[in-house]
Amino acid sequence: MLAYRHAFHAGNHADVLKHLVLAQVLRYMGEKDKAYTLVDTHAGAGGYSVESRYAQKNAEYGTGIAKLYDRKDLPAPLAAYVDLVRQFNPDGQLRQYPGSPAVAHLLMREHDRLRCYELHPTDHRILASYLESRPNTQVSDRDGFASLKGELPPPSRRAVVLMDPPYEIKTDYAKVLAALREGLQKFAEGVFLIWYPQLQLLESSQLAQRLKATADASAKKGWLHVRLTVAQADERGYGMLGSGMFIANPPYTLYDELQECLPYLVERLGQYDGANFVLEQKAV
Repeated sequence: MLAYRHAFHAGNHADVLKHLVLAQVLRYMGEKDKAYTLVDTHAGAGGYSVESRYAQKNAEYGTGIAKLYDRKDLPAPLAAYVDLVRQFNPDGQLRQYPGSPAVAHLLMREHDRLRCYELHPTDHRILASYLESRPNTQVSDRDGFASLKGELPPPSRRAVVLMDPPYEIKTDYAKVLAALREGLQKFAEGVFLIWYPQLQLLESSQLAQRLKATADASAKKGWLHVRLTVAQADERGYGMLGSGMFIANPPYTLYDELQECLPYLVERLGQYDGANFVLEQKAV
């Protein structure tokens, strides 16, 4: 688990989908004056150089954020997301990519609470340094899954939880499911964002249905599920085909915002003729 470094994948198609959703949710949460808490269970380093040897190994950002960075025809939610990436690159050139904590840092207000968990010692040290001056912020090197129950419910009873483990070990799928179940039991009104990779793997293909069943039982405002498929598996059946986001208690605005963006993302990020998206929700 501690061998995983997101720097190899920063800015790829999965990050585009994940951070588009995260940014729209945080903007929605910021529309009310009352503070909210963001809990990031697998926070990473906060930001990544796309010029580093890690990012350059497979240059995954080239088929992700780089396809959008200079476009002038972006749908409004995508344009707002790309503007966040631009803010992270003051000279205008795409050199750095903001991870989830950096997206949060750019959008959250001083009185909003940020709680980041990261086990990798190097990434934890980088993240703690990046966020050291932000008020109402804690960066911990404890396990995010195990710590989640202690964060809920937050003092203001407004919260977003982001769970995006690497899924390099299959037990992460079960841990995500258990964390959602326990999180909703502790705080049924919370907004839970779960990212997952689209793989030709049983655990991956079944996860969305299992998350839906959990949300059906406990989420007060229903759920939303989005999946973006951009690639085909290789001849051995390996490779990430795309990724998905499952949101329990989504903002009511999110479905329409994603509906506006997904056809564009299929067109720009799709790597084969069968590229597609799924967007579904159950409102309560």
